[in-house]
This record gives sequence, structure tokens and C-alpha cells, in this order.
Amino acid sequence: MIELVPHIINGLTLGLLFALIALGFTLIVGVMEVINLAHGSLFALGAYFALATIGGEWFGSTDLGVWWLSLPIGMRYVAALVIGPLFAAASGMIIELCLRPTYGKAPLYGLLLTFGAALVVEEIIRLVWGTGEQSLTVPQSINGAFLLGGLIFSKYKFFAAGFALLAIAGVWAFLEKTPYGAIIKAGSHDSEMVRALGYDLSRLRLLVFGFGASLAGLAGIILVPIWGLRPHVGLDVVIPAFLIIVIGGVGSFWGAVIAAVLVGLSVGVTGAYAAAWSMMSMYLLLIAIVGFRSRGLLGRKSALEN
Repeated sequence: MIELVPHIINGLTLGLLFALIALGFTLIVGVMEVINLAHGSLFALGAYFALATIGGEWFGSTDLGVWWLSLPIGMRYVAALVIGPLFAAASGMIIELCLRPTYGKAPLYGLLLTFGAALVVEEIIRLVWGTGEQSLTVPQSINGAFLLGGLIFSKYKFFAAGFALLAIAGVWAFLEKTPYGAIIKAGSHDSEMVRALGYDLSRLRLLVFGFGASLAGLAGIILVPIWGLRPHVGLDVVIPAFLIIVIGGVGSFWGAVIAAVLVGLSVGVTGAYAAAWSMMSMYLLLIAIVGFRSRGLLGRKSALEN
């Protein structure tokens, strides 16, 4: 059991980070009923924008760039946590504007457009930042390892888990305690009713897509120090995110969180006994849950079922 503890902690950390990725995905699916295959590319894009911010790539070799690099890494990292998601949100809004002609048509049109957008974003990343793997520098205070109970743990994984918890709580508070969150939730249940009440549905969709993209970008900044940063890292993300919203139920906030933790634990614990089966375990979990309840754990009927 003692040997299993690190794997459980790793699984919980991975699950919380998966939840942060999946929440943006499930908001977009819930409000717009579009499966955004570019979500993983926006995840990668947020991380690359953070890389450019920390490394001062925005300023080049100018005096401003030299001054920026002289600042403590902690300050630059905090700036990256703001700038990365903002640029990811802007990129997501551009994709949503391109999606507008597909509204009211078969879901396949939106699916193909976001797939194409994912390829475009990935190629832009290759052109700007190259094809090689890069590393995102993190402050020394959250880097390294520490000893607890005779076991060695990563400081960064604990930081990532705590950050993901705070971010999830913040998203929940925004959706539950603010009038804007109430509009988003109403839009996920009946978008036409929201339009009838006088709200601009086009603006709602634009903002929700941007909000979901910003969560993807934020998750990218937090997760890539664990997974590594490469142009196709988004592909490693979009598949688990899609599985999570199916397991948790389309449009369900807590369904996505619970499903993400279950997926993380299944991957972490399975890796303790059969590493080759660790990623396969989430697919087996999907089959087991969807076979028992087709709408997922907390799902409701969606237009995607029509």
C-alpha cells in the first residue's frame, strides 16, 4: 500500500489537470453543441505563448527584452499565467467566428472545421517555434522534490494539483454565483430561450468559446512541465478530454470533474501494476461506464443524440 501511494497521488494530480482541460471542452459542447477538435491545439498554443512570455521572445534583443529577462522567473511565470490564456482565448474566438456559417447545419460541418483549425494551429506552432521539444521554465520554489514519509514527491505536481483545484473552484463560483454564469448555464439548456429573453446569442457563443479556450491555454501552461512541450502535444490532450465529457455526461460540470479524477486514478493506479496498460485503462473505463449509462455519470439529453 505504501508503494501505491505515489501512484494514487500522481493519478489524482493528473485527474485534476484533466478536469481543467475538460471543463473548457464541456462548456463549449454544452452551450454550442460543437465538438471542438481544436481544443488540444489551443492547449498547446497557451503553453507556447507562456514560453514566449517567460523567455522574452516578444521583445527580441531590445533593451526592453534585456530588462524583462532580468526580472525574477517568478514574476515572468505569473505574467505567463495571464498572457498565455488571454492569447489562447483570442485564438479560440477567431475559430468561433469561422464556425458561425456551420450553425444550424449537420454537426459534421463543425467537427471538420475544428479539425482543420487544429491542423492550422499546429502548423503555425511549427513555423514559429520549430518542431523540436521545448521546456517551460518554472520558478525554483515549485521545482525539485521533497521527502515525505520516506517517499520522494515532486513539488511541482503538488503545485499543479493545488492550482487546478483553485481554478476549478473559480470556474464553479463564476458559473454559480455570477449573472454571467447564469446566462451561460441557461444557454447550455436552451439557447433559443436565452435569445428570446433578449441576450445576444452570438456574443454568448463567442465569449463561451473564448472562455473555454482560455481554460485550455491555462491547463497547457500547468501541464506541459509534466508532459513536455511539442507541437503535437494537443493530440495527447484532446482524446482524454473527449473521453472525460462522454464519461461525465455532456454539459455537466461536476460530471466532467468526477470523470477526470476517475480517469486520472485509473491511469495512475494501472501504471503501478501494468505500465503498458495505463493509457488503455481510460478506454476500458469509458466502455464500462457508457455501457451501464449511455449519457455518462451525470449527463442529460443533448442535441448530439438527435
